[in-house]
Amino acid sequence: MYKLKIFSYLPNPRVWKAIIAGKICGVEVEVIGDKPANLGSWLWDFNPNILDENERSLEHKYARKGKRGFSGVLYKTDSFLKAHPFGTVPAAFSPDGDTGIFESNSILRAVARIGKKFNLYGKDEYEASRIDSFLDANLVFAREAQVYMLDYENVSKEGYERMTAAYEFYLSGIESALNENPYISGKDLSIADISFVCDFAQFLREGHYEEILNKRGFELIAINFNDEYPKTFTHLFSLVKREEFSSVLGSYLDWYKDKLNI
Repeated sequence: MYKLKIFSYLPNPRVWKAIIAGKICGVEVEVIGDKPANLGSWLWDFNPNILDENERSLEHKYARKGKRGFSGVLYKTDSFLKAHPFGTVPAAFSPDGDTGIFESNSILRAVARIGKKFNLYGKDEYEASRIDSFLDANLVFAREAQVYMLDYENVSKEGYERMTAAYEFYLSGIESALNENPYISGKDLSIADISFVCDFAQFLREGHYEEILNKRGFELIAINFNDEYPKTFTHLFSLVKREEFSSVLGSYLDWYKDKLNI
């Protein structure tokens, strides 16, 4: 029996965080979803389902105006919005559907709290709070990255410089932490490492837009990642080799590894 249900667009590296954590600490996570372009055909609910074509209209009782990454009409039940007041995905639920959990790092924390097989959330309140610190820093980076990645073709000089500053600040902190310990938050693997892997792997996909960025006069922000942040680079690719990570990420980073011949 699953311990957490997630509804989201797929594939979604942010959802991978919870799935990887579940594999490590023994929590079954059920994921339901579809490609981003198809979510407008779904009824967003604890038990989501695809609506028949003749049901999809502005007259549907659950029709809502799409926000934050989705345009047009979306269909969200009242109970979905009660559990998820911001109305976003990924949207996680407790097994009874009564409790909604939103934001990928909070969903990740939920899995770590539920899991008993392996402790991913520190040995005491202080270690847990240190892990939270890295998760919060990760969230700031991920927010900036989301804005940047959604607008490669129109990114401004100001936007590019803002993303570069966020990248340098975040990776400098991770590199410093890894100078002291084998894992980001200390001596043991934690959800801070999982969150880093998933969000940074997604950011590296800027490489698919190198030609577009070059035409606008920009180079890849992560063009010297392996040279400037060697411990962070090694940490990322050491973790993605682990079965719990590789079984979820699949071929997501193969293009990057081929590019660097690693």
